[in-house]
Amino acid sequence: MPRFTPLFWLPAMSEDTARGERIAKFLSRAGVTSRRDAEAMIADGRVRLNNEPVTQPATFVKPGDIVLVDGKPVGEPDRTRLWRYHKPDGLVTTHKDPEGRPTVFEKLPPGLPRLISIGRLDLTSEGLLLLTNDGGLARKLELPETGWLRRYRVRVHGGVHPDKLKRLAEGMVVEGVRYGPIDTAVDSIQRSNTWLSMSLREGKNREIRRVMQALELPVTRLIRVAYGPFQLGTLPRGAVEEVNGKVLREQVPGLGK
Repeated sequence: MPRFTPLFWLPAMSEDTARGERIAKFLSRAGVTSRRDAEAMIADGRVRLNNEPVTQPATFVKPGDIVLVDGKPVGEPDRTRLWRYHKPDGLVTTHKDPEGRPTVFEKLPPGLPRLISIGRLDLTSEGLLLLTNDGGLARKLELPETGWLRRYRVRVHGGVHPDKLKRLAEGMVVEGVRYGPIDTAVDSIQRSNTWLSMSLREGKNREIRRVMQALELPVTRLIRVAYGPFQLGTLPRGAVEEVNGKVLREQVPGLGK
């Protein structure tokens, strides 16, 4: 991968070593589940610490402690790792779908640890999806405060008047939800379709589709080509590739070695 310039600074991710690490964060970093689901596991009585049931999320794990989930020991968290994945359309970005639709994680190659997505792409969207084994990293990189730009190629039905590009640049309110500015440029016009380059920083749920629908420009294809400094590039559809550890540390200061 090419070398990038860091776009922001993350503080060190360690906690007070005297207290240890919150158990939900420990389980998330160990790749057991997301932090939110870990809290649900605790509420269901599925987690034990040093053979005692854990009843509060504000429970801390120290080096040498024994953590069990459903009676099985949880190993120490692995080093933080990151993968680029070229998501095809037709997959849901979740571990389990109540409607039984195929998921991203079912289609990943064997041999990978349990991974968490950084943000999501909806069922019919394609392109770059970042995956990590560290729930703490996922939460940090999803926050708008990181300042990371998400870039997309978007095909819409119809022509795009400059007034609509201006509305996107100024930000919009759609059905009571405020969406921030979206930088948009026309790439090409093909018969009744227009290809756009769109960039945004916040990334609310289905943001592009909702604002474009409000502008009467229905989206017929949406491809994410970059998330912060990480790019889709020539990664083949359905392929997954780990980001070099040195590159990851350069882009996310504070991760350590």
